[in-house]
Amino acid sequence: MPIRRLDQALALRGFGSRKEIHALVRAGQVQINGIPAHSAAQKIDLERDRVTLRGEPVCLQEFIYIMLHKPPGVVSAARDSNTPTVIDLLPAQLRRRGLFPVGRLDKDTTGLLLLTDDGALAHALLSPKKHVPKTYLAALQTPATENDIRAFAAGMALPPAEGHPPEDCLPAELSILEGYMARVVLREGKYHQIKRMFAARGNGVLSLHRESMGSLRLDEALQPGECRELTAEEIAELKTIE
Repeated sequence: MPIRRLDQALALRGFGSRKEIHALVRAGQVQINGIPAHSAAQKIDLERDRVTLRGEPVCLQEFIYIMLHKPPGVVSAARDSNTPTVIDLLPAQLRRRGLFPVGRLDKDTTGLLLLTDDGALAHALLSPKKHVPKTYLAALQTPATENDIRAFAAGMALPPAEGHPPEDCLPAELSILEGYMARVVLREGKYHQIKRMFAARGNGVLSLHRESMGSLRLDEALQPGECRELTAEEIAELKTIE
């Protein structure tokens, strides 16, 4: 279990210098499991102890994992000087954590996005060698066909897009839904891949929504722009990929 000094844990998470944290502890503004901290040097268990600062809970786990229901109009980046980012949607205490999105969704694409500060897990989820499945719901200009299903299953050459040259992609699973809807399962993440795959079939994508990534499915209770921490079970399932 990760054990760390209270002042070190708070300082690493951006809650002030060691000197400032010592002052907060002396003022009784830091509590551990509901009891005022007796010393800034007090040892805490980052996973089990509940720490509050001025009455607000403080997240001190070694790593944190956040599920976000990404809305349209924000970019999947840690920072951007011109456009709101997915990090801007997080509560203030989480924006201090140095979180980053695991992979990218296009600005107009909605749905599941994982944010974390666990670089090893992010690398495993994005590694081309792992072929982690990602499921998307697509609204199309015209209904998909059985021929499209076979073309997706065989893999195809993607047309060029915004400076990206033509390239081949791995086989993908396409399911035809009612009306103009379709579900696509990818095992890689090339630039605008689903849009380019349908473009190669003479079709267009009107909207795209990611439903799942590996074992992780978007919580239906989350509204666009809302987020929550992953449960211990969700984290454990994701880590089987590493």
